Amino acid sequence: MKPKQMKGVPQQQSGGFHDTESQKQFEPTLLPLKFQLLRDIFFDVTKWKSYCGEGFAAFKLCDSKGSEAKRIPQKGDFIRIDIPGPGEKEAKGYDWVEITDLCFQEDSSSESVILTCRPSRDPKNSKNHHIAHFYSPKSTSTFMISRTPTHLKAAVYGRNERPNFNAGFIDIIRNLMVAAGGMMGVSKIQWKKLSDGFLDFE
Repeated sequence: MKPKQMKGVPQQQSGGFHDTESQKQFEPTLLPLKFQLLRDIFFDVTKWKSYCGEGFAAFKLCDSKGSEAKRIPQKGDFIRIDIPGPGEKEAKGYDWVEITDLCFQEDSSSESVILTCRPSRDPKNSKNHHIAHFYSPKSTSTFMISRTPTHLKAAVYGRNERPNFNAGFIDIIRNLMVAAGGMMGVSKIQWKKLSDGFLDFE
């Protein structure tokens, strides 16, 4: 199985990958309004956990200095991830990603929002430039919502997923274990619950 080639999604070069997609049909006349509701849900990053359920990661949108940002995401923001179980020791138990791209596309019959994240340093610790994430900085997660003439779609695309070895010994062991689980499909279970949850509204 090969990764999908999609505009706005980084190219797969090496390591693990996944294409996780959900879609839901609505009456065509309702689709523009339903997409606006979906956008509101999508941009409320801190509530993502509520769509995943217990036992999955919690997310918090933060600004460039690592402080909570109660607004829609922007390029250059960070997302703090709290994964159940042992976390990144140097980042006080959290994993961090940076929003490296935020793209809006629209024409007469369709529109989409694409948000791409990459493992990053802990923005609260300016003296430490180690990547505070179990994946390497070449890995990406691209979150997408879109509207077509017939349905809404929510998706997460993982690319170039490899363990992060730029860490202390204990964190390297932890990163290997978490990354291996993710590459074997554990993370896709969460992403599927998230993409399904985004569309679970009327």
